[in-house]
Amino acid sequence: MTALARFLAAARAASTAGALAGAALVGVAACSGSRTEGLDSGKLPESLRADYALFTQRCSKCHSLARPLAAGITDDEQWSLYVNRMRRQPGSGISYDDQERILRFLRWHAAELRRREAEKKPPPVPSASAPPPVTPAPAAPASTTSPAIEAAPGGKGRT
Repeated sequence: MTALARFLAAARAASTAGALAGAALVGVAACSGSRTEGLDSGKLPESLRADYALFTQRCSKCHSLARPLAAGITDDEQWSLYVNRMRRQPGSGISYDDQERILRFLRWHAAELRRREAEKKPPPVPSASAPPPVTPAPAAPASTTSPAIEAAPGGKGRT
């Protein structure tokens, strides 16, 4: 083998080793759980913190937490379909019990999104097609004749 062939073989081996080492480092960083994304669990209701921890553990195995948290899903049924589909993915590690606990957190999250959205909306403005508000009719003016005159004997009032 010539010196050039040995040099090229060594360069390929070094390149392959470097690529493998780089991929391994990326994989370790992705699985290390050191992501700073997600919610501040201290701001969650105490009853949901364990559910949120399970959500972060299971869901971050396959994708970032930002994916479900920023999806803007506010419909509970849509979350049920989504998490059920994720549970069926090979390697997800999501059991039926996990699914219910993850859904409990996501339903709370959806309710928070709905609440925040409602706070942003201004109060409704009456539309032009809406009927005008009903105002009470003014009281009839008091009669200028006295009841005694109108009820005079003989059916005739005084003149």
